[in-house]
Amino acid sequence: MTEEILERQREFFLSGKTLDVKFRKRTLQALRQGILDMEDRIAGALKEDLGKSGFESYMCETGMVLSELGHAIRHIEQYSRPHKARTPLAQFPARSYMIPEPYGNVLIMSPWNYPFLLTVGPLASAVAAGNTAILKPSAYSPATSRIIKELISNTFSPGHVAVIEGGREVNADLLDRKFDYIFFTGSKEVGKLVMSKASAHLTPVTLELGGKSPVIINATADIAVTARRIVFGKYLNCGQTCVAPDYVLVHESVGEKFMDSCVTEIESMFGRDAMANVNYGKTINRKHFDRLRETLEDAADKGAKTIHGGHCDAESLKIEPTILDLGELDSANEDRLGNFRIMQEEIFGPLMPVIRWKNLEDAVRFIEQRPKPLATYIFTSDRKTKRHLLGRLHFGGGCVNDTIIHLATENMPFGGLGESGMGAYHGRFGFETFSHFKSIVDKPFWMDLPMRYQPYTRFHEKLVRMFLK
Repeated sequence: MTEEILERQREFFLSGKTLDVKFRKRTLQALRQGILDMEDRIAGALKEDLGKSGFESYMCETGMVLSELGHAIRHIEQYSRPHKARTPLAQFPARSYMIPEPYGNVLIMSPWNYPFLLTVGPLASAVAAGNTAILKPSAYSPATSRIIKELISNTFSPGHVAVIEGGREVNADLLDRKFDYIFFTGSKEVGKLVMSKASAHLTPVTLELGGKSPVIINATADIAVTARRIVFGKYLNCGQTCVAPDYVLVHESVGEKFMDSCVTEIESMFGRDAMANVNYGKTINRKHFDRLRETLEDAADKGAKTIHGGHCDAESLKIEPTILDLGELDSANEDRLGNFRIMQEEIFGPLMPVIRWKNLEDAVRFIEQRPKPLATYIFTSDRKTKRHLLGRLHFGGGCVNDTIIHLATENMPFGGLGESGMGAYHGRFGFETFSHFKSIVDKPFWMDLPMRYQPYTRFHEKLVRMFLK
């Protein structure tokens, strides 16, 4: 079945149909209309898989995909044109330009935490660039996978775009096959496997992974606003967000005030009993629920103080928004903090560890000694501190005085650095990710400078040296 679909897509690409920009635009418009027609059913699938409210489903998934599609539709002609480049004097007379062309047959593998956004969002860029695509959504979000398959079947011929469902065996089978490009969003461990498999065919990859995204707060931050924005970013989708604030480093002078403000914001947003809030989602499955519960137990065993939350309900797979005080950061305590399981792996759940620091350089070193994060969030009113931290810390992207919203724009690339990923997308950057740029020097016949041809002379050498300084 997979080989048959892939062969049909190779034939479809070879037909040249996807090279027609008008054809691409029509398919993007059809996809957009299909999403609008199925919006309620998409929200229902996300509710079934992750407990997301209709508001959150639109704000964080469907609406963002529609925005991505709208951007692609508006700009596809512009992005598809040859890009002019400056021609060196030594190549006179000539024109230089780069022609964007699709890679060909693309594999898009997506995760379960934002299953609609992270499947259809990259697809918009792949189709805009003129590729065919096989989508492999996560088996952990089956309702959304089914609705995506129906949407794609209604919009595209299988030779253009197709959905293949299944678990690890299907993933392994797909990765053993030759694609022209692989776009993967998921865990670091699986990302390593994808890259290893891609190397067998020298297939280029984009890896959107994760990591422990830190927050650093100094004493000049507006603590009430800081708490509100961190609580929003941390507990959105029950913490199951790749750019969620993973842990908080806060100056000791405002540490208690910050945690108290976070408790106030949690109760304001979710109520005193978040578990009873119908708009508060759930952990994706029992495996991840148990992992988070064990992480909580480990933190308690090692002396973490629970400031808020901590309740887990196995039947509903819900975990209360939780704040954990891990203590102070100093040279004597650094090894102890590193021994917490919650500080050793990406949390991906509604648990927020807080660490208090006295010296800013201790906080910087604590972050920089760890793998480069996908996101970093800086809260300060001091411009000097902001410039210092933006210069010293290395990460994929982030915000100053807010969280997660940097990914919700088509005007900047979104991607990781180091172990948090490679490559980026959104808007023009997504189009470029799924495109190869052919560099062309276009020369006429009416003049042919002789200096490059043998026999070489001293005069010609002087000319070459003059042009190539």
